[in-house]
Amino acid sequence: MIARIWRGAVRAQDADEYTAYVEETGIAGYRQTPGNRGAWLLRRTDGERTEIVTISFWDSRKAIEGFAGEDVEKAVFYPEDDRFLVERDLLVTHYDVPGAE
Repeated sequence: MIARIWRGAVRAQDADEYTAYVEETGIAGYRQTPGNRGAWLLRRTDGERTEIVTISFWDSRKAIEGFAGEDVEKAVFYPEDDRFLVERDLLVTHYDVPGAE
């Protein structure tokens, strides 16, 4: 199994609205893709910014390609992300999850 992790940040006052938006777009997209084993959004407010982390679990790199396309290292963005994000990782990080087969 492979974990896929992405990180960004929004203004704290936008955190609830952006969380709902990510649930409707990215998290839903992950969960609807064959080979996805689950997806979650984490968030942490620190002062005026809220850090957003998405973590999803996948059967294989091929399954991730079904969501992200051929270049699985590139983050996937949606139309309203530019309105919310004040910071974002353009690349995602993948980790092997030993023993989770």
